[in-house]
Amino acid sequence: MFPFRGMPEWARYIGELLPLTHFLRIVRGILLKGAEFNEVLPQAWPIAVFALIVGALALLRYRQTLD
Repeated sequence: MFPFRGMPEWARYIGELLPLTHFLRIVRGILLKGAEFNEVLPQAWPIAVFALIVGALALLRYRQTLD
């Protein structure tokens, strides 16, 4: 919940990997600025990629426990 530009550069790179960063940008855009779907789409695709990666890892891990 700190200003993104006030963070050190290495912390910004880590922040860009976290889905919460993109979610907060989406919520801020919708609630404060009245952004539409096409305006929040650039922030939505990183969340989708993260969900796919975590889902695939969870599926692989689950399959390993069944064997």
